[in-house]
Amino acid sequence: IHTTTTIGRLITSIYFVCAEALWDHVTMDDQELGFKAGDVIEVVDATNKEWWWGRVLDSEGWFPASFVRLRVNQDEPMEEYLAHLDGASEGGGASMGGPLGPGLPCKEQMRANVINEIMSTERDYIKHLKDICEGYIKQCRKRTDMFTEEQLRTIFGNIDELYRFQKKFLKALEKKFNKDHPHLSEIGSCFLEHQTNFQIYSEYCNNHPNACVQLSKLMKIKKYVFFFEACRLLQKMIDISLDGFLLTPVQKICKYPLQLAELLKYTNPQHRDYKDVEAALNAMKNVARLINERKRRLENIDKIAQWQSSIEDWEGEDILSRSSDLIFSGDLTKISQPQAKGQQRMFFLFDHQLVFCKKDLLRRDILYYKGRLDMDQMQVVDVEDGKDKDFNVSVKNALKLCSPGGEEVHLLCAKKPEQKQRWLRAFADEREQVQHDLETGFTITEVQKKQAMLNASKSHPTGKPKAVTRPYYDFLLRQKHPTLPTSLPQQQVIMLAEPKRKTSNFWHNIGRLTPFKK
Repeated sequence: IHTTTTIGRLITSIYFVCAEALWDHVTMDDQELGFKAGDVIEVVDATNKEWWWGRVLDSEGWFPASFVRLRVNQDEPMEEYLAHLDGASEGGGASMGGPLGPGLPCKEQMRANVINEIMSTERDYIKHLKDICEGYIKQCRKRTDMFTEEQLRTIFGNIDELYRFQKKFLKALEKKFNKDHPHLSEIGSCFLEHQTNFQIYSEYCNNHPNACVQLSKLMKIKKYVFFFEACRLLQKMIDISLDGFLLTPVQKICKYPLQLAELLKYTNPQHRDYKDVEAALNAMKNVARLINERKRRLENIDKIAQWQSSIEDWEGEDILSRSSDLIFSGDLTKISQPQAKGQQRMFFLFDHQLVFCKKDLLRRDILYYKGRLDMDQMQVVDVEDGKDKDFNVSVKNALKLCSPGGEEVHLLCAKKPEQKQRWLRAFADEREQVQHDLETGFTITEVQKKQAMLNASKSHPTGKPKAVTRPYYDFLLRQKHPTLPTSLPQQQVIMLAEPKRKTSNFWHNIGRLTPFKK
């Protein structure tokens, strides 16, 4: 961690000070500097602890200091100078090889710097969580006249759980930390042993937008502004507002892959820690990916509830009672026994179930619910073109959905062979999704389901015509179901931390259409 004084010394020297953007800074103010996660920013002025002045290419402006971190691996000569300053400020006195005198080889010194940074940021983070738990939560609980338990749960989420876990994690790191020779520390195994515990951040990150909404309501009332400020002063916390403190866990879980990537960069393949660091980097990327995926799914349940409310004559349980993801949809001809008569239907494949609807004869944009199939009880069979022996009809581009005992069989025909292949792929995706949810323990709470259905009912008052427009269908037919790639670039791993996060085009396009308008 670099103090403002140290940064100031660097800036006034002949060296460039480079900082790395941890996430996007989106701005419409010409006095502010916009950048993307991963961009390198030249820091020109750091006298203000919250807003720094910097330069990216030909642009200059103010940007929040908390959005960046000083690069450990400076590409300029400043790299060595920074390491030298760090060593001096920590009282280590070990200088680097090269121009600054004898000492550790450069790569080992840089590895020591990264290890020291990881340990330092962990200790600071623990203090930060302790301050929130003891400085804010404890004080808020004493004021039952101002806060309900539900309000506190919304504002602070499971931060106390994060605090308990991070204390254990820091202890594990301290055991592996070699104080005398930091570059020899073997900390990769700590991340591997605790990788499943990091998933508790999913709940915190998903709740964080609700926390911001609840907090902004309270901050409009003066007594709450004074109360929170009194809590901060009593705990001797730095001058940052409560919403700034509450953003830190979101930033933290997104920063681990960056730190581990940097650690791997300076770890020799022969180092005993190399394989563990490599595995730890993949593990923490997976944690970030899982959190992002859960966040996307939770954002989608409102849209799914609104979709259901747009369907006429809905019967049976709500779609959200078993499903939380729309995987694919489109037109198919459905042939069922015993009549073997073809019916044109629009199908919607969710995890666990396939819903089919009929279009209105006059108004093609209105859909009527006609039924659903339980995908947990169905096997998908590819059917060759020609005469089908079960239905005694000639078929083209067909597939079957059959129950295990064969008592229920549905024949579905697409218009074109490529559409059939897309459906076969979608059915395979559905099974993978269900298995993945089972393995990762993904669930949506009853409270979240009820709230989504309530929001949907509010957006569709009785008597108002409901419709699914043709563009919605066309768009869905073209839409490849959004799935996360197996390896994410660095800025995608930290997409959670974007302060002004944009929704995906998939739901943005649907949201503009008739059935989803409030």
